[in-house]
Amino acid sequence: MSEKSSNKGLIGWIDARFPLTKMWEEHLSKYYAPKNFNFWYFFGSLALLILVIQIVTGIFLTMHYKPDGEMAFTSVEYIMRDVDWGWLIRYLHSTGSSAFFIVVYLHMFRGVMYGSYQKPRELIWLFGMFIYLALMAEAFMGYLLPWGQMSYWGAQVIISLFGAIPVIGDDLTLWIRGDFVISDATLNRFFALHVVAVPLVLIMLVVMHILALHEVGSNNPEGIEIKNHKDENGNPLDGIPFHPYYSVKDIVGVVVFLILFSIVVFFMPEMGGYFLEHANFVPANQYQTPEHIAPVWYFTPYYAILRAVPDKLIGVILMFAAIFVLFILPWIDRGKVHSIRYRSSAYKWLLAMFVISFIGLGYLGALPLSDVRTFFARVYSIGYFGFFLGLWWISKNEKTKPVPERIQ
Repeated sequence: MSEKSSNKGLIGWIDARFPLTKMWEEHLSKYYAPKNFNFWYFFGSLALLILVIQIVTGIFLTMHYKPDGEMAFTSVEYIMRDVDWGWLIRYLHSTGSSAFFIVVYLHMFRGVMYGSYQKPRELIWLFGMFIYLALMAEAFMGYLLPWGQMSYWGAQVIISLFGAIPVIGDDLTLWIRGDFVISDATLNRFFALHVVAVPLVLIMLVVMHILALHEVGSNNPEGIEIKNHKDENGNPLDGIPFHPYYSVKDIVGVVVFLILFSIVVFFMPEMGGYFLEHANFVPANQYQTPEHIAPVWYFTPYYAILRAVPDKLIGVILMFAAIFVLFILPWIDRGKVHSIRYRSSAYKWLLAMFVISFIGLGYLGALPLSDVRTFFARVYSIGYFGFFLGLWWISKNEKTKPVPERIQ
């Protein structure tokens, strides 16, 4: 008698019609993960948690939000002042947006640090990068919805960048806006994309990301393939079932995250103007430009690269190239060793330069332009792209430390 047919009751009835137990075993109770996961492996599950928070709070916000140029700003004020717990839902959503990018950036950094993009995990990395791209689109479109001054003018600046594209630039910006200026048409299409289209794509990509991960197995801080050493039952000797070991461990990370998240939501939801800009508490006015226009902090590294170049077209190309180069990272890195623990000092210096450059660009992108800041933005831009060039150069014949056969 098969295991499926031996199940009785409700679970057995469901299993006969839907692979519930099979999915539970393949992706949790019988999915073997490396036994040496550390702090850096919390951020994948935290990203999934924040996605749920954003979807749930977003649903409640759409019940009261009006995607109309005359009513959008006042509907947000209505949510904040008159809807029961509306202020909490709005702050959970706005803080969740920034928390999402913090967690995703740390998750991506872990992938780079431990070589989680290398063979056979190239497709996992590509799905992850498409998730990152979808998040950027989702955040950008959602940023317009409050219809405040920075929402309006930030969108105006970003959309106008597409006008630098030769031949199709003007038509493309007109198509994105849906009008000759940012108006109701823009607000309505951004609302539809933010609430329906992009979340569907995002959820699909997350599912594909997890399926690809569970097909080839998780990487680990040692960069060792645990599938190479199995017991008589075919289970990895250096692995443990994800549930209950890591599902319980992740609860610790979730609790710590929710404590920090709640502190921000209840005591500093604006985060000094970085999470919610002060100018966005003023209704959008197409006749009054804010003194300083800058995107939200998670876009500022790319914005700094754009501003560092005098020519607008070249700046736009470099800005998109800064994102595109992350997609081809698995083929830029030609090294055989995965983990930073066994890579050369040159690689560690390159990675440190990349992190400093990215943070530096993020800081400069949030500030008004000046000659000194432009100079440093160019230096950091060279450092950013220099990481990928340097990695391609050194990885082929990199002198690495010997990698152990098994996880100790």
